Amino acid sequence: MTELDALRLTTFHDSRHAIAGWAKNGITDHPDGLWRAVEDNHRCNCLLWDEEDLARRRNVPDSEIAGNKRVIDGYNQKRNDAIECIDAHLLGLFSNPKENATLSSETPGAMIDRLSILSLKIHHMRLQARRTDVAAAHMENCLSKLDRLNEQRTDLAACLDLLLAGCARGESYFKIYRQFKMYNDPALNPAIYGEKPY
Repeated sequence: MTELDALRLTTFHDSRHAIAGWAKNGITDHPDGLWRAVEDNHRCNCLLWDEEDLARRRNVPDSEIAGNKRVIDGYNQKRNDAIECIDAHLLGLFSNPKENATLSSETPGAMIDRLSILSLKIHHMRLQARRTDVAAAHMENCLSKLDRLNEQRTDLAACLDLLLAGCARGESYFKIYRQFKMYNDPALNPAIYGEKPY
């Protein structure tokens, strides 16, 4: 079938969090193909996480927050591009579905993206649960949330494996639905193409 399954995927996601500065260093383990798209998606999610944190600061000028927002828009577009690239690679691995195959409303790429985000939530919630500068109630609350996040990831990972196996047998299929992020396209965003100069 494919070299991609939920266990390899979640192991890969978690392993990147163990490498200090991985997302920013730009070094890739996969020069091209499906795993490069998976890596690009996860890198964008990691960089988005950091920018989203920065965008919530209240002790900096608004111009810095505006800068964060523009960076967020750029990473979000690249993230969506990577999701579509994952789906395109996977579609190329599966033969035509059987006549009675079931259409999945969610693509494997979208599920992989959600698993990437869950890995980030798990990583950061674990860090919160290990803090020594907070009350015990904070740590207990974080541990409870960590259990729920792990459950969500386990369930979603199982759903991904089911979809991939179904596609390999021709019993399931998916389509690539382009995101068409209109707000990023100057020709489609009225706030940009209708902008009046100062």
